[in-house]
Amino acid sequence: MAVNDNLANALSLMLNNEKIGRTGCIVRPSFRLLREVLDILKQNGYVRNFEEIKDGKGNRISLSLTGMINKCGVIKPRFNVKLKDFERFERTYLPSRDMGMIILSTNAGIMTHKDAKKKNLGGKLIA
Repeated sequence: MAVNDNLANALSLMLNNEKIGRTGCIVRPSFRLLREVLDILKQNGYVRNFEEIKDGKGNRISLSLTGMINKCGVIKPRFNVKLKDFERFERTYLPSRDMGMIILSTNAGIMTHKDAKKKNLGGKLIA
């Protein structure tokens, strides 16, 4: 039995399309977590626009890329992180101190690590 991580597949598809210079791609299937992660990426300027295409087979998302993604991927296993532990995970997963972002799931929703610090929240690391 094969286990697929659809979020990991979507992020690697985006990264590969950015590396070869494409300005867009189509991600399949569409699901709520992916749409929320893409919304965060759009707010931070990594994705220009995205729209869901309903096809009756799990739907697709059409993305417009900005060319700003250098590296992206999921964090496995999805570590629990407390407010005091953010510094350690930033050193591990970010290229430098104020560059990049970590996306995490909190009890207040999906957000970046910077927003979680401002709101004094911990959660599970996603990407």
